[in-house]
Amino acid sequence: DEKGGYIFADISMAVLGINMLKDAPKGSKVVADIRTSRNTVSYLEKLGAEVYMWKVGHVNAKQKIREIGAIFGGELAGHYYFRDFFNCDSAAYATLHVLPVLSEYKAKGITFSELIKSIGTWVTSGEINYKLESKDAVMEALYQAYEPSADKVLDFDGYRFDYKDWWFNVRKSNTEPFLRLVIEAKDKATLDEKLAEIKPYFHD
Repeated sequence: DEKGGYIFADISMAVLGINMLKDAPKGSKVVADIRTSRNTVSYLEKLGAEVYMWKVGHVNAKQKIREIGAIFGGELAGHYYFRDFFNCDSAAYATLHVLPVLSEYKAKGITFSELIKSIGTWVTSGEINYKLESKDAVMEALYQAYEPSADKVLDFDGYRFDYKDWWFNVRKSNTEPFLRLVIEAKDKATLDEKLAEIKPYFHD
């Protein structure tokens, strides 16, 4: 932002959505990967989108966008895909949709950091990587521990367990020998508590 603060790529999806969904019909579909912030999902839904979570990876994203006719999609890795650009990833196309938003909000006297804060206040661990041999055993242990109490479970790319005040995703990397973890919570105290609770599972 204008203060040098880092903006996660999934939050940038929400900024993209402001312009992408401005003239789109209500219920237009957006594809987000399984690691996407609840801030982003809620914000896009407020803009009138129907958000579909799906597997990580550009091949998976492109296929899902094509399959459901989504207007655009994005990943935590910073890739954004557009129906009007052959369902392909384009930083230039994304920039063309972000710049009008920045200009519009600046004219209203709203800074970029203020816009980002308005998207949501949930806090994230970012993606944490663990190099382990026993990936399947760790994932099974987490499933047994957290599935019974979860409000919602997604299992198409590792597991995402959603609760009222927090959620986490654990998945095997598609490209590297890592088990990847993302945790997000309504506040820093909850995030720290849940991160300390889950970390002991990640060992051989």
